[in-house]
Amino acid sequence: MISTAEQLGQHIGIAAACRSLQLARSRVYRARHPQPAAQPRPTPSRALSSQERTEVREVLNSQRFQDHAPRQVYAKLLDEGQYLCHWRTMYRILATHQEVCERRQRRHATYAKPELLATDPNQVWSWDITQLKGPAKWLYFYLYVVLDVFSRYVVGWLVAEQESAQLAEILIAETCTKQGIQPGQLTLHSDRGSPMKSKQVSQLLVDLGIIKSHSRPHVSDDNPFSEAHFKTLKYRPDYPHRFADLQHARRWGHTVFTWYNHDHYHSGLGLLTPASVHYGWTDLVLSQRQQVLQAAYSAHPNRFVKGAPVVLAPPQEVWINQPKTDQSLFLNFLPELSHNA
Repeated sequence: MISTAEQLGQHIGIAAACRSLQLARSRVYRARHPQPAAQPRPTPSRALSSQERTEVREVLNSQRFQDHAPRQVYAKLLDEGQYLCHWRTMYRILATHQEVCERRQRRHATYAKPELLATDPNQVWSWDITQLKGPAKWLYFYLYVVLDVFSRYVVGWLVAEQESAQLAEILIAETCTKQGIQPGQLTLHSDRGSPMKSKQVSQLLVDLGIIKSHSRPHVSDDNPFSEAHFKTLKYRPDYPHRFADLQHARRWGHTVFTWYNHDHYHSGLGLLTPASVHYGWTDLVLSQRQQVLQAAYSAHPNRFVKGAPVVLAPPQEVWINQPKTDQSLFLNFLPELSHNA
């Protein structure tokens, strides 16, 4: 890997090569000037013998002390008139055998990172619920939003007075019907809120043939599109500090989602609107924009120092937690770079 970075660095620079290969530059620099191998540390003359260390370990793992911390064992043996070694030494002996751990303690489950890919609309949806401040303190309304990850188009939403699995079930079912979702077509991603994990919603997804996906606990980055969408809505200049009532919140929802879907030029879509991408108008819009840019370039070519402008296009694929790039792909570039050099 280091030799690959060195070869690639001759063409694009060490920093860029290391970023591409996801390799620390310090490893490359250390490889250029290797350090002498470290000498083994001598054993102190006052250290416990191998037999004494074995005896200490047997005592710590005995039936009597297997559930006690070394400090407790140390104190108990002192009260009984016995000294084996300091409790810090007991820890080091256990650590040598990888026996230092919490005893009788429940461990957190390991959750796989969701890795979802969308290359067209209606392949991956993300949904979430956010609070809207009501007319008084501690009074909230709840905004449910279902977002298409590829097009960022809001395919469904509602405002209610509570978080409810029943309302979520209705919203998802009606949205799937409106978008013509077929079994096996869609993955629905969400965090781990109680409506998202409810039995009603889970059974609905099974009935509709929709794949269920959840964020990892306490990892907000696993549901980035819904979080960014809510920020876009709440940072608008006309976002109310508080909503007078439920009808006020729903009227605002109709206005803001019409704007977001049809008038908002999304930075993640090459400044296209979500509706343009969702309903397949991308090529038409890009063609018209390219004509405008070409006309501007023909009129004043000296103003475009990098040559004829090319219209910005939206991404062809959108990921939630894109896997790390296969490092072997960069090896394919080396022969081409050498040839061009």
